[in-house]
Amino acid sequence: MTSVRIPDGRPTTEEAARAVQEGLRGRVVLDEPGPPPGTGRVTGVDVAYDDERDLVAAAAVVLDGASLEVVAEATAVGRISFPYVPGLLAFREIPTVLAALDALPCPPGLVVCDGYGLAHPRRFGLASHLGVLTGLPTIGVAKNPFTFTFTAPATPRGSTAPLLAGTEEVGRALRTRDSVKPVFVSVGHRVGLANACAHTLALTPAHRLPETTRRADALCRRALREAVGADPGTDRGTDRGLPSGPGRTGDRGPRARLDQPDRP
Repeated sequence: MTSVRIPDGRPTTEEAARAVQEGLRGRVVLDEPGPPPGTGRVTGVDVAYDDERDLVAAAAVVLDGASLEVVAEATAVGRISFPYVPGLLAFREIPTVLAALDALPCPPGLVVCDGYGLAHPRRFGLASHLGVLTGLPTIGVAKNPFTFTFTAPATPRGSTAPLLAGTEEVGRALRTRDSVKPVFVSVGHRVGLANACAHTLALTPAHRLPETTRRADALCRRALREAVGADPGTDRGTDRGLPSGPGRTGDRGPRARLDQPDRP
């Protein structure tokens, strides 16, 4: 497990963080299809919080894209580096997520975030932010539609419906299990939306949520328990959808600064 200090030069105000988002979002690559589903490596990232102790734990779990067997995993624990602000979740999570990715013994391939990419008020959620900073292909798979609207997709697995901001499609509601509540898929960086949905289906052979998310969620919670020596009763909230507390809401490779992309 890697320990992470609060990064130097990080934005410390909402105004500064929004300015960083504005400066980086033009670097999102939308004209690449991304890797084929069911091939290569696919990595899930997730975080768990202990707000009382001011701690956040991140996990990165690499799966083989064909078998979905675990190839590698890494964790990192650090201090929470930014206050809770809807729409600015990346500044709260990315330093520790980057440290977990950096600790992996192999390239992560496609990265799947438990959150949003373009489905964000400023079209630059966690998956997009992480993708731009690392240059990795990224997608977001969220549990809830956040502030966007959709018509329920048909009941069979694989059915989709547009996730809309007005008339703009910012993602898709995707049914990963017959007659079960859909997940909400959005492009992060260097992956097309149809391919992002195909990857999500490949990662959900038996459950509603991707195996990447399920495994990373369990691992980051375990890392946080080990860091504090007891079950912290984490409040996870969500920028993956409707908030449940102060921990998260609004949006969600190598180590990089929050305001310094590795790839133009």
